[in-house]
Amino acid sequence: MKIFNLIVGLATLVTVSAHAQDKLEQDRNSIKALAGFYKVNFNYAEVTSPNPDYAFSKPYRSHGNEWAEIIVDEPKKIVIQHMLAINDSTVIKHWRQDWTYEDPEIMLYTQDNAWKKVNLTAADVKGKWTQKVYQVDDSPRYQGYGTWSHVGGHDSWQSETDSPLPRRESTVRKDYNVLNRGSRITITKDGWMFEQDNKKVVRTPQGDKLIATEKGYEEFTKIDPVKFAYAQKWWENQKTYWAAVRDVWADFAKTSNTNFKVQTSANGKLLYETLFSLGDQSIKEKWSATQNKEKIKTALLPYLVK
Repeated sequence: MKIFNLIVGLATLVTVSAHAQDKLEQDRNSIKALAGFYKVNFNYAEVTSPNPDYAFSKPYRSHGNEWAEIIVDEPKKIVIQHMLAINDSTVIKHWRQDWTYEDPEIMLYTQDNAWKKVNLTAADVKGKWTQKVYQVDDSPRYQGYGTWSHVGGHDSWQSETDSPLPRRESTVRKDYNVLNRGSRITITKDGWMFEQDNKKVVRTPQGDKLIATEKGYEEFTKIDPVKFAYAQKWWENQKTYWAAVRDVWADFAKTSNTNFKVQTSANGKLLYETLFSLGDQSIKEKWSATQNKEKIKTALLPYLVK
């Protein structure tokens, strides 16, 4: 009888393990499906406010051609770099998303371009993926974790976390300082949808005050890769330099205290301008990997506040 129970127990353990492995692979396939060549429609609109006299902002609509390339593909880590293809001669290295599985370390946004490192428990992250989003200069933007769902043929993931103001409002809005992002990603037959339920918040030592909520839809629809020939050529030349940028940022985050702050401007120059200019110089002068890291670290220091 004991032997029978042992056999049953082992069989159950193997079944559970196989199921978890199947689920992990489903998750990985969904994340990798985010990569590709897309036309993106951006739509945002404020929908409610607790203040009856609040003046709602004008809805934001935009579109562009975006290439999302997998640059790291490991069993529990997938990194996707986005590039905006403006025309046949202009490309912008856009945002980046790192996906990590059952990752206990996360950086949470506080306010005023400051983040704090938090350690999560194994129970918090069991079976979950963290999406770590980075700006065009590879500085942190926001990080949130959640579970991928694969029910009824629908693949989706969602989380809630705080972030700085979106780029579309960071230079024109001063009436709030934190965006609480409710994010939902859904894979579609033609690409994917990035839906957001966002809260615009004024954060002070006394607490948070909601000023408005907004709905956001970013629709990624697959298109012909031929539109991205220049972007692919540009990235082929630049990718070694930007790998060094990522390494320098990772080193800084690893050695910093639990809190750190990023200044967007220093010495009269914006952070992304400094790093993009350095990238062009790196290509022109054919810097080595060691030279890249040294020069990037020196360039970043004025922007970092530990």
